[in-house]
Amino acid sequence: MQSTTGVTPSNSKTAAANNESNNFTHEKRKADHIRINLEEDVSFNQLTTGLENYFFMHEALPELNLAEVDTTTKLLGKTLQRPLLISSMTGGTAEAGTINRILAAAAQETGMAMGLGSQRAAIEDDTLANTYRVREVAPDILLFANLGAVQFNYGYGLAQCQRAVDMIEADALILHFNVLQEAVQPEGDGDFTNLLAKIEEICAKLPVPVIAKEVGWGFSKATAKKLADAGVSAIDVAGAGGTSWSQVEMYRAPTARHARVAGAFIDWGIPTAVSIQYCREAAPTLPIIASGGIGNGIDVAKCIALGANLVGLAGQFLKAADNGGVSGVIELAEILTDELRISMFCSGVGNIEALGKTPLHTKF
Repeated sequence: MQSTTGVTPSNSKTAAANNESNNFTHEKRKADHIRINLEEDVSFNQLTTGLENYFFMHEALPELNLAEVDTTTKLLGKTLQRPLLISSMTGGTAEAGTINRILAAAAQETGMAMGLGSQRAAIEDDTLANTYRVREVAPDILLFANLGAVQFNYGYGLAQCQRAVDMIEADALILHFNVLQEAVQPEGDGDFTNLLAKIEEICAKLPVPVIAKEVGWGFSKATAKKLADAGVSAIDVAGAGGTSWSQVEMYRAPTARHARVAGAFIDWGIPTAVSIQYCREAAPTLPIIASGGIGNGIDVAKCIALGANLVGLAGQFLKAADNGGVSGVIELAEILTDELRISMFCSGVGNIEALGKTPLHTKF
C-alpha cells in the first residue's frame, strides 16, 4: 500500500502543511481525551458490564492459606505477577508521555502488562515517538504496541505495523476496532470495508503476535470467530459498561448536532460479561483479555471465571497516575490484587488456572 506520508516534489509544500495540520489535530485529540476522561462523566447510563449478575459460591471452609493463594499467570510467553493489564490509553503529547512512563514504571514494579495508546500520531510525526517509549523504565513488562485496524484502508500496512512495534520494543501489536468512535467523530475514518483480508496478512507476516481489541463496545461471537480465523493471537473484548467513548466524543463535539448524535449512543454495545463469553465460545484456544468497566478485584476474578486470561483497566489507572504518580498506580494494583486474592480464597481457589475453571452463579 502507498504510505500516507509519501509526497512528490510538486505537492511537497502542500503535503507538509497538511501533515502539520494533521499532527496538530492528533495532538489536540489526544489531549482532549485525557482531559475529558479525567474531568467529565463518560460512563454508560443504564447499560452495565453485566458482571453484577454473577456471584461466586462462598466457601466457609476453603482449606487454603490466604498467604499462599497464587495470582501469577502467563500470557504470550511472559510470566505476570498478577493477571492485570494497564489498558491502552494515550500517547502523542508531552503530558501523555509523562503518564505513560508513570504507568510503565508501576507495571515494572508490580509485574503487570501494559498497552500503549494508538501510535498513529508518532507514525506520522516521529518527533512524538518518545511519548510512547517506556522500555527505559520498564524493561521486563509484557508491552503492547497499538494501531487502529481501520488505518489499513488509509495507507497503512505491514511497514507501519512493524514501525509501531519497533518504536517501543513491543512484545505484541494491538489492532484496535473503534467503529462507533470513528463514526461519531467529525474527523473520523469511516471506511471499514474489506479489512479482514488485510488483518489476516498482517497476522501472517508480522513477527510478533497480533491482538484484536475493541474500545468499549465489545466483540460479537461472529466477529470474534472471524478474527480468530484470520490469525489473531488474542482478543481483548473491551465490552460495554465502563468508559463510553461516544460520550468522550460528545464532550469534544464541535457542534450541537455532533454532540446530539454522539450522545445518542450512550448505552450502545455488548456488556463485558457477555462479550467475554462470546469470545471464549468463538475462540476456545485463544487468550482472552477482559476489559470494559472493571470496578475492583472481585470483577477481575469474575472475568477470569467467565473465560478471560488477563483483565485490563484504563480509567482507574489513569486517575491513579494523575493523582498519585507511580506510587498511586502501585497502590491501586495492590488493592486490586488483594481483592482478587480474597475472592479466590473465599471461593476455595488457590491459583489462576483453577479460578478459570470455577463456576459462577447467577442471581436470577
